[in-house]
Amino acid sequence: MTMFRTIKELVEMAENENIQISEVMIRQEMDVKEKSREEVFADMEKNLEVMEKAIEDSLQGVESVTGLTGGDAVRIQEYMKEKTPLSGNLLLDAVSKAMGTNEVNAAMGTICATPTAGSAGCVPGTLFAVKNQLNPTREQMIRYLFTSGAFGFVVANNSFISGAAGGCQAEVGSAGAMASAAIVEMAGGSPQQSADAFAITLKNMLGLVCDPVAGLVEVPCVKRNAAGSSLAIVSADMALAGVTSRIPADEVIGAMYRIGKQMPSSLRETGEGGLADTPTGRLLKEKIFGMSV
Repeated sequence: MTMFRTIKELVEMAENENIQISEVMIRQEMDVKEKSREEVFADMEKNLEVMEKAIEDSLQGVESVTGLTGGDAVRIQEYMKEKTPLSGNLLLDAVSKAMGTNEVNAAMGTICATPTAGSAGCVPGTLFAVKNQLNPTREQMIRYLFTSGAFGFVVANNSFISGAAGGCQAEVGSAGAMASAAIVEMAGGSPQQSADAFAITLKNMLGLVCDPVAGLVEVPCVKRNAAGSSLAIVSADMALAGVTSRIPADEVIGAMYRIGKQMPSSLRETGEGGLADTPTGRLLKEKIFGMSV
């Protein structure tokens, strides 16, 4: 099987063989790793189990060592029970579970980097939210991760997936876009609609800086996963409604790469600019590390 390197190639392979994008990725994994379908599925199911446990743990309530983050996933679930959310239960459930995953990460728990630890909430957060509406089989949930991985594979090979290299657009931007593509497939959309959802999400995250307060993956990272998950769901709905991206997904990835290259180092995970360089951001750093900043 020929490996794909672009979204265009990925979509064409799926369309030409009349298979899902997840199936293209599964076959590539079997070929590259020289493993059986069962082995490849078993490997991915382990990731799913880690994601599931992280969300379960977060909904019991966790707090980071610094006290900067924790408990917000639970607060949102309680709000959903007591009120009628303006943004809707599915979207807010995704927000809660995305933030919860990152709260577990900040509390030194185990998460699955998708594509990074700082952006680990978008894929599982959306998956375990749409699960309640779409009622997928376990296999379909695992395929969700393969679809996300296929798009992440292209981003990693053509741009960045780390904040240090390209800003938060490369982390939460990529993660939200990966999730959006997977939502579309699970909802019965076409490979091209997955590509459109991916492009719409990533377009709306271009230029997002990586500016962690005190250099920690907590503020604003946890809440950015909430935004990435929200955008993923909205973009998926847009694509399923027939809305297309005027700029092809591969060109959006190329734009992200160029923007990341132009971004100053102070806005690429160094903790020297943006929110990290606000008066409150500097005070929090001093409080945590006991140093003058």
